[in-house]
Amino acid sequence: MNIEFIENQINQINQELEKEVMSILSDEKLDKKQTNLRMKPLTSTKQILSNALDSIQMVDRLNKEERGI
Repeated sequence: MNIEFIENQINQINQELEKEVMSILSDEKLDKKQTNLRMKPLTSTKQILSNALDSIQMVDRLNKEERGI
């Protein structure tokens, strides 16, 4: 499994999410409620990706330990 490739792809997605967050935060037309409503899916997505990456890294580490690498 190519963990570096997966990490790079997730990091690229996170960068895009951060761009979206910044555009939402800088939109002065939005009130606090609208801002929060638009931020929740982005925050959730980032957390899901982070958890997925942690899980993939743990599986890879356990696999390497089992094989004695």
